[in-house]
Order: sequence, then structure tokens, then C-alpha cells
Amino acid sequence: MRAHDVVLFGATGFTGGLTAEYLARHAPADLRWALAGRNRGKLEAVRAKLAEIDDRFATLDLLVADSGDPASLRAVAEATKVVITTVGPYLDRGEPLVAACAEAGTDYVDLTGEAEFVDLMYLKHDRRARETGARLVHSCGFDSIPHDLGAWFTVRQLPEGVPLRVDGYVRASGMPSGGTFLSALTVMGRLPAGARAARERAAAEPRPAGRFSRAPLGRPHRLAGPGWWAVPLPTIDPEVVRRSATAVERYGPDFTYRHFAAVKHLPVLAGGAVGVGALFAAAQVPPARRALSRLLAPGNGPSPQRRARSWFSVRFVGEGGGKRVVTEVSGGDPGYDETAKMLAESALCLATDDLPETAGQVTTAAAMGDALLDRLTKAGISFETL
Repeated sequence: MRAHDVVLFGATGFTGGLTAEYLARHAPADLRWALAGRNRGKLEAVRAKLAEIDDRFATLDLLVADSGDPASLRAVAEATKVVITTVGPYLDRGEPLVAACAEAGTDYVDLTGEAEFVDLMYLKHDRRARETGARLVHSCGFDSIPHDLGAWFTVRQLPEGVPLRVDGYVRASGMPSGGTFLSALTVMGRLPAGARAARERAAAEPRPAGRFSRAPLGRPHRLAGPGWWAVPLPTIDPEVVRRSATAVERYGPDFTYRHFAAVKHLPVLAGGAVGVGALFAAAQVPPARRALSRLLAPGNGPSPQRRARSWFSVRFVGEGGGKRVVTEVSGGDPGYDETAKMLAESALCLATDDLPETAGQVTTAAAMGDALLDRLTKAGISFETL
């Protein structure tokens, strides 16, 4: 019998704090959960804030652990059913906790959008996690739940046993925290290493006989109905959707997913492309990358007022077997409020729900599917058929 159902590692960070508050307000009363981090004083401050929500949290367990101390992470993993971690950039700090969870048979969720990290964790720890029964579920925030579960929601409404194609169109308004900004710089500065990890994973990963899934880049185009301009969006999200399709037979014998950013006005698209290009160029130069990393310190993020004005929507167009369906996933602030909600509900789903038998590195759709979709719908994220 483990002491805890869920442990939140990184509770003193910006997104970690939001996740802790979400758990305090929405977790079942009998959930045995705890906070973990490297600074006990800061953990006590978070606990005191949670006690203002409900005084029973004044005695919430605190676990001191550091990403640089593998023994402390093993102790955390062995003490709980599920670990949530918000400690990034994951390429720098994430592997020791993944290793600890894989070894202990402990379920793991994070909010990474770092594709290289996910690929490396598959190569290094998927096999051991399958042996111990651990479910390693990356990208349980805006990367990549709306896209992964949105594609699954769409596929469920299309015919079975036929080739399917789903296109996703992302629109969002929001502001990054320091941690997210630093993660993005890390990814941009490591593209050759990321490509190498992707190739090694592709060579090592088994594929189901007689079934195919792909996530091609797609081409820029104009979506006639809403009048949006769409351009390919090369994030981690399409690969997550493709891996769900590989793992779950319901996606059909031949599944294609394409992922796009959508805007109403072409100048906005051009301006965004110029900005991303400039950031990418700067990320290749170490002094410039260090200077940029100081612009937003990790642990800081947008104000409640700014987050209240933020939103996201992802529209999906699915086709197959002579049928066409249009769906949409939408919600509030994508990077923080809704990400904290998605991350916490993923952990609660793993800890308490009756789920398919899976192990190793798995996606949200493969590991939790309808159970998590139902949870998020009840929590206020909209999944609708248009």
C-alpha cells in the first residue's frame, strides 16, 4: 500500500502552483495527495495558500526532492501511485524522475512539448516501464491533450475499418510563462539532436502489422467555410496523435493527421512567422539564447486578469468511408489555467478510474481515452460536433 495516490512535483513553480490549487478545489475528498519540491520553505508557503481554500490542507504532506538527487526522486516514486511533474525544461531536468517512475512501476504525467525529450525517454525507459506496469504519459497539457483527444473524439464519429483523415486547425490567445519560454528556446537550439532522437525512435519502435498511421506536414491553404488561412504547425502534437492511432485499432487501417495554425488575416500569419523566425535564429547562438532566457524568469507567468482574457479552440475536419464530420475542442487560457486542469485531471484519471490495460510510454488517448474526455468535459473544456 503506497502512502499517496498522487504527488505533485514542482508545486512551487508557476504552473505547479496552479495545478496544486486545481487539485485543492476539485480532487475527491478522500484523495491522498502530497506536494514535492526541492525547497521545503517554498513548499510550506504553497501549503499555506492551499489551507486558505480548505483548512484540511494545512497538514498536507510535503516531500523534499530534487531533480539532481536520484535517491530523493526514487523515494517520491515509491511513495505514490501517480507523479505529476511540472519541472522543466524536461531535457535538462526531466529524465531522473522518468527513470524513477519506470523502475518503481509508478504512473507519470508531465506537460512537456519537447519532442526530443519524449523520444529519448521512449528509447531509455519504455521497456522497463512495460516490465513494471508504469504508464509514462507525456504532454498532458495544451501540448497535446486538446489535439490528441480532439482527434479521438472525431474518429469515434467516423466509420470503422476504413482509411481516415483528420485535419486539426489551432487558434489560441495567450502569453507564455518563463518556464515555457525557456523550454521553447531549448527545443529551438537543439533541432539536429531532436531529429537524431526521432530517427532512432522510429527505427526502434514496433509497428502494427497491416495498419498504418502518418502525420505529414501538409500545405498552406485557405479553409473555405470559416475563411481562415492555415499553415503547417510542426509541434509535438501531430506525432502524439499519430502514436495514438498506431496504438488504438479504432483509428482504422490507414490513418492520416495533419496539424495547422489558423488565423483570419494573412498579415497576422506573416508577422507571426517573422517573429518565430527571429526567435529561432537567436536560439542558435548561445549568448543570444542566454540573454533571451533572462527575459522571462522561470516561475513567473501571466496575471489572472491576462489569463482570464485568453482562450483556445481547435477545429477538426475528419473524413472517411464517405462521411465528413467537423468537431471543435475549446476552452479558456491554454497555457496555464486549462493546462493545470488537464494535467491534474490526467493524474486523477490514472489514479482512480477504470482504464484499459496499458504500460510503457503511452499517449493520453491510448491510456485514458473516453474516461479523460468525460472528465475534461465535466471540468468545462468543450468537445462538440459542429
